Amino acid sequence: MTPEQFTVLLVGALAAGGVGSALGMAGGIFVVPMLTLYAHVPFPAAVAVGLVSVIACSCAGAPRFLEAGLTNLRLAVVLESATALGAVVGVLMIGTVPESVLYGIFAVVLLVSAVQMFTGRRAGSRAPAGVSNDHRSLDAAYTDHDGSIVVYGVSRLPLGMTFMFGAGTLSALLGIGSGVLKIPAMDAAMRLPIKVSSATANLMIGVTACGAAAAYLVSGTLDLTLAAPVVLGSIAGSMLGARILVRVAGPGLRVVFTVVLLVSAVPMALNAFGVSWAVPA
Repeated sequence: MTPEQFTVLLVGALAAGGVGSALGMAGGIFVVPMLTLYAHVPFPAAVAVGLVSVIACSCAGAPRFLEAGLTNLRLAVVLESATALGAVVGVLMIGTVPESVLYGIFAVVLLVSAVQMFTGRRAGSRAPAGVSNDHRSLDAAYTDHDGSIVVYGVSRLPLGMTFMFGAGTLSALLGIGSGVLKIPAMDAAMRLPIKVSSATANLMIGVTACGAAAAYLVSGTLDLTLAAPVVLGSIAGSMLGARILVRVAGPGLRVVFTVVLLVSAVPMALNAFGVSWAVPA
């Protein structure tokens, strides 16, 4: 690896970690396209490094979210049981799905994420505890950046767990944090506030990625040389992104994220149809 490539990967991972952590999605969804399109890394190897970057993003951002009281630990434990099962299924599917299909799935995930970011979350997602809530043991509250106390309840837990199973499967196959599915599930299906969805997803994605990354490491797919600059950049970016999520609402960040997702989806879709798209190294 040349110094130029190291610097590009480091800066790219820093930006990916910052934006991803600010939205609770980690940076894997950006790291994998960066590695495949710029560094010309084979898709399985890029997925392995992407999973490691997800772990780094989760570990770096989680303390800040926990300190702010945004992460619902009880809910995370419940949902992660379904996500972990999905990740096991994804690991068992590694090598059985054609690479072009994986590129296509990745493009679809990017597009769905862009739509979700563009449409945003309902303003009425803050539901008082006990209202339309059949899982009151998971009720919680947090203090928002303006000093107000936000109390919320959890609804439709079985539907949310179904989404988590699919998110875990995709995480193992694509090397993403799966926050792109977890956050919409917690927001739309379970009626959680945006900051709770993002912070809780940030904690869960690291746990999910650990098992899948271990499988890639054992198989010899993980390139530690590539992982070094990506992990360093992801950690620094995630710490910054966590501060952004805690302190600001982020409408402008949604616009930037939507644009990046759409731009990333184009080359991944072309690769799915066999059209070569790569950035000169």
